[in-house]
Amino acid sequence: MREIQASQITETVARLAIEANHFLGDDVVAALKKARTMEESPAGQQVLDQLLMNVDIAKQGEFPLCQDTGVAVISIELGQELHIVGGALNDAIHAGVRKGYTDGYLRKSMVGQPFSKRVNSKDNTPAMIHTEVVPGDQLHITIMPKGGGCENMSALGMLKPADGRQGVIDFVVNTIDKAGSNPCPPTIVGVGVGGSADQAMWLAKKSLMRPLGTTNPDEELAALEKELLERINNLGIGPMGLGGRITSLDVHVIAVPCHIASMPVGVNVQCHSARYKEAVL
Repeated sequence: MREIQASQITETVARLAIEANHFLGDDVVAALKKARTMEESPAGQQVLDQLLMNVDIAKQGEFPLCQDTGVAVISIELGQELHIVGGALNDAIHAGVRKGYTDGYLRKSMVGQPFSKRVNSKDNTPAMIHTEVVPGDQLHITIMPKGGGCENMSALGMLKPADGRQGVIDFVVNTIDKAGSNPCPPTIVGVGVGGSADQAMWLAKKSLMRPLGTTNPDEELAALEKELLERINNLGIGPMGLGGRITSLDVHVIAVPCHIASMPVGVNVQCHSARYKEAVL
């Protein structure tokens, strides 16, 4: 059985936290550039130009892409043949977030006692950790800083099975319509269909980690994504809600089996600053 030190996980998470907040992925930059060629609204064009300029400024490594450096969402794929020594996995991840957000001078946004005192933890912990045990002896870490403005636009619909495909479309499009400018469009829209209520919401968020510009391998879901994107971009919300053709850059859908009496649909919205970085140990 292969072993890795918990301290290596901490250092990796810290590095990824800083990199994710300063360097936008090539896939997102390409999507923004494509959106600029398609946007017809002068106001929307100006916004997209500013967003691309912001990417170049952040690359200098002194300023984060957005002042809201978010809750640290951590996706872990843990190989079942891997043994972590020198500490617990979750403790190592939290330590990495603490180090990254402190060393990188990133805004700390996490508060405890959420409905009363709301005391800031001052180090952006705890992270939101999702762990899946997979075959192999590697550890795959993905960090996605998730800002409050877009996260607040999340929605869960417990649809009836009879609502079918059209019900899913209507729920997702209405969610984005109600969100308006709040999630800082152009957005990426994550959709989870099936499972249970909690799983649908996680699948929606997990789908946001799929690179932009890739086609869903499931033909039925690929067709659904295409129709959802078209419907959303016909809303006219546009970049930063100032009107235009491009409200969303893409829609990603994951679907899994569910109970015969249920059809959960989760929607998780990502802003234009779609930050995520990953590493394999």
